[in-house]
Amino acid sequence: MSTVKYTPRLAEKYKKDVVPALQKRFSYKTVMQVPRLEKICLNRGVNGAVNDKKLIDIALDEMTQITGQKAVATMSKKDISNFKLRKNMPIGTRVTLRGEKMYEFLDRFISTALPRVRDFKGVNEKSFDGRGNYTLGITEQIIFPEIDIDKVNKITGMDITFVTTAQTNEEAYELLKELGMPFKNVKKGED
Repeated sequence: MSTVKYTPRLAEKYKKDVVPALQKRFSYKTVMQVPRLEKICLNRGVNGAVNDKKLIDIALDEMTQITGQKAVATMSKKDISNFKLRKNMPIGTRVTLRGEKMYEFLDRFISTALPRVRDFKGVNEKSFDGRGNYTLGITEQIIFPEIDIDKVNKITGMDITFVTTAQTNEEAYELLKELGMPFKNVKKGED
């Protein structure tokens, strides 16, 4: 009896379609030079977490449901008296996805979550950091089908960072575009 190893759809697409396309576009000498997606980091600040500790637990639970991986709380680094904030108080949540879970999340994000954004016209292509990483802000966590809208008591957003091995913004843009990221079609002169 042989076991078939499961490979996410986007991981398969990366090997079959994206690598040859990028190799042709940028004329890399070897396959190892082709940029790849290293990890996806999701961060979420929880407003009001200082006064209500339950908000962190709710945010952790929602982030775990969205990603399929256990979320961890982020702690404050210093005391800020104006905000009644003490060092090492939980103020947000984060998850770092790699490997199969990363490709699964990206697939669900592109095919189901982004189309549910109100008045969606594509994601902005100006959010690259110069080193091949792309950060995207989501204003509502309810775009993810894993979240039950009836149980949500507060709509909050999150930041999603796609970390790639690309050296330039152009390489990272082409990589994410080939993987299916719906960038806006901006004409020259428009903003």
